[in-house]
Amino acid sequence: MDRIDEESQTPAPPVTFTGRKTLVAAAVAVVLIAAALLIRPARTGDDARPPDPSERAASAVGMGAPAAAVDLTALVADREKWLAAHADDDASWAVLGAAYLEQARRTTDSGWYPKAEKALKRSLEVRPAEKGNFDAMTGMGALANARRDFGTGKKWGELVRAQAPKRWTAYPVLVDAYTGLGDYKDAQKAMELLQELRPGLAAYVRASQVYRDRGWREDAVVAMEHAAGAAKAPAEKAYALYRLGELSWERGDAVEALRQYEGALRTDPAQAEALGGRARALAALGRHGEAVRDYRMALGRTPVPQLARELGELLQSLGREQEARTPYAMLGSMMTRDGANGVDDDVLLGLYEADHGDPAAAVRRLSEEWSRHKSMQVADALGWALHKAGEDEAALEYAKKATEPGLRNADFAYHRAVIERGLGDEASARRHFQEALRTNPHFSPLRGPLAKQALASIGQPPPGGPEHLKPVTPWVEPVLPKPSPTPKPESTPKPSPSPSPSPSPSSSTA
Repeated sequence: MDRIDEESQTPAPPVTFTGRKTLVAAAVAVVLIAAALLIRPARTGDDARPPDPSERAASAVGMGAPAAAVDLTALVADREKWLAAHADDDASWAVLGAAYLEQARRTTDSGWYPKAEKALKRSLEVRPAEKGNFDAMTGMGALANARRDFGTGKKWGELVRAQAPKRWTAYPVLVDAYTGLGDYKDAQKAMELLQELRPGLAAYVRASQVYRDRGWREDAVVAMEHAAGAAKAPAEKAYALYRLGELSWERGDAVEALRQYEGALRTDPAQAEALGGRARALAALGRHGEAVRDYRMALGRTPVPQLARELGELLQSLGREQEARTPYAMLGSMMTRDGANGVDDDVLLGLYEADHGDPAAAVRRLSEEWSRHKSMQVADALGWALHKAGEDEAALEYAKKATEPGLRNADFAYHRAVIERGLGDEASARRHFQEALRTNPHFSPLRGPLAKQALASIGQPPPGGPEHLKPVTPWVEPVLPKPSPTPKPESTPKPSPSPSPSPSPSSSTA
């Protein structure tokens, strides 16, 4: 036993490889590597090098996500060069069309829309829709929605869904199209299917949009926070932060909105939409000089009609009427440009005409728009134009269509309050003026102060409520009869069994 213990404690001699063993091991390793390569050959995804800018942009537009400006420019140049020598590549034409469309979104320059349409139509010529050119079909739907031609966007989205129900790229197009048409129930159904098929940035952004339209603010914020968490690039993150700023602005939190807008600009300095949002928040906080500066910078980068209207109203509220004429003139030229590129700006143009031009012309324009798109935005604009034209009874019907579906919008509530006041319904007017200021007390540098003045002039209702509801005498608790206890039924004793009769003597003897 002592010898066995000594041998167990003696270390084993080191293993050494002879020349023959080394050759055998090397041969085995070569065979194993060759077998592994036969089982799984090398793929392009195995390349450890980071993707180049054009590849990053192509991946982003394919996922329906924002792309960086530099990457997008590289993708456009790369596809244009390729297609100059390969004109029959339908997939590249579809990618180029999507890149043009993303350029239009980033720069808000509608001049990119005709280019996108030409590229997408060329892709459909090479490979028609009947043969399943889904990328080009989806691109055509997204282009129609960007131009606010939501009926056409719906047709393209439903065509893709009919041919490939599980193709997730059809559902962002359908959500946007149904929303623009005022079909909010179908928009929610399409959003839910999108979340099932492809949860991610595009799905979370659409979910936030649907929840906002229903008036579910907390759900909208949570969904957009999920979108920010799902972002994989600075441009995607900045876009989500900008949308969070918009949600904060709509609920009247100018400080939080400013924080989100500035976060978006730090993440992507080329995010011009966030620059316009920051101008809006600065104006609400009384920092008017900085707000005017940011508005002008934003309009220099991205000429957006809505920003021109906001700058004109801010300057007008500050008593700078002469300066306000410049952005108002820009507004008209921008909408003329957009109209030439197929963009439907009738809602914004109708509101501008109602406030600063010909209300009757605004009613005609917006009535035609309502025949195409029955959304809350169109209903609000048409109601306001009818009010300006002196038709308050008809105006109230459209104001109700704008405010009743659930969206909490201070401008909508203000418009309805003014219409109700014009009809002499001060109680309803008071309620909707209060709703406008409660939703966002800074919703407009012009209309916000007017709402406060109107509410002060209407005053508060008299105490005690309406006369027919006021009790004549003090309330006295009535004396209610006490319930009498229910008597319990008496238990009847069980009868004792009778003794069996004893046999008579006669019977026994017998």
